[in-house]
Amino acid sequence: MDLLDLRNRLDEVDEKIVGLYEKRMELCAQVAEYKIETGKKVFDRQREQDKLAKVRSLTSNEFNAHGVQELFEQIMSMSRKLQYRLLAEHGVGGKLPFIGVEEIFNGRTRVVFQGAEGAYSQIAMQTYFGDSVDAFHVDSFRDAMGAIDEGSADFAVLPIENSTAGVVNEIYDLLVEFEHYIIGEQIIRIEHCLLVTPGAQLSDIKRVYSHPQSLMQSSRFLTDHDWQQISMQNNAFAARKVSEEKDITQAAIASELAGKLYGLEVLKKGVNNEGDNSTRFIIVTNQKIFKRDAKKISICFEIPHESGSLYHMLSHFIYNNLNMTRIESRPIPDRAWEYRFFVDFEGNLEDPSVKNALRGLREEAINMRILGNY
Repeated sequence: MDLLDLRNRLDEVDEKIVGLYEKRMELCAQVAEYKIETGKKVFDRQREQDKLAKVRSLTSNEFNAHGVQELFEQIMSMSRKLQYRLLAEHGVGGKLPFIGVEEIFNGRTRVVFQGAEGAYSQIAMQTYFGDSVDAFHVDSFRDAMGAIDEGSADFAVLPIENSTAGVVNEIYDLLVEFEHYIIGEQIIRIEHCLLVTPGAQLSDIKRVYSHPQSLMQSSRFLTDHDWQQISMQNNAFAARKVSEEKDITQAAIASELAGKLYGLEVLKKGVNNEGDNSTRFIIVTNQKIFKRDAKKISICFEIPHESGSLYHMLSHFIYNNLNMTRIESRPIPDRAWEYRFFVDFEGNLEDPSVKNALRGLREEAINMRILGNY
């Protein structure tokens, strides 16, 4: 038998497989109709496990058993997605507990940011909300989240990612701990400046204060000088310390705004390694709202600690033609080697494809939460 004959026979088998697949999906549609009438859930984990064990037992060897299991996992996944779509079309479970609004804030808005006057968070806040916003600052990210929780602030501005240093893990953890939601984001270009007491020279400096990430981001400049590097909780705190102590042997790496606010002299601009260094800030509130023209959604979820779990979760984005733009993971406390996943993808909560994907994710994941649409 030559290769052409083998390929022809494969084509015949494939045609039968396609026909049987379509017949199976027709039956799945009927199953969906039954579940619509009875209110049964689409995903039945035990039923699927039993089904996989059965089809494995029908094969002649272990290699085929593994392949058939993988094949039927995909077939059943497509079946679920079809059922989710049909349920959505019938308006079953299609509503989400978020309210679409035309405007996020008004003139009476009160905003909190972490750090001190002159922090990059303040610059992000002013860029997003304007200069006239009623604002105050706190020492830590947790304090900022707490201010929203207790009602002393309507919104918080928090850094979540830097283009060179990566993500701010603490923010991801706080988004899970607090019932707060992302309603906007603001990207700020970062230009670190070397700030000193007026009149101080490079030769006077012995110690430099800044946030650990800012020190790291300015490593090339700092290695040219034999200065002691001291970490601070925030760049603006560092600038305030140098200003208050008026010691010409001390310097701070912070924003130019911090230098102006604390009366410091900019000895050198742009000391950070990368000229295109930027930080993405998120705007957080405790209200389940989103702007009607929002285009990005953030969610988090946990999954069963078993092979293929993450793959099946992400397949919902592929099936619904949604573009996933980011995925991060964080360890789950008190559950060794298990992780919570954070995903950003393009879309709006009013989009049918988004509703369909979220329906599938909610049924199949563990503790899936929508973190915001912005």
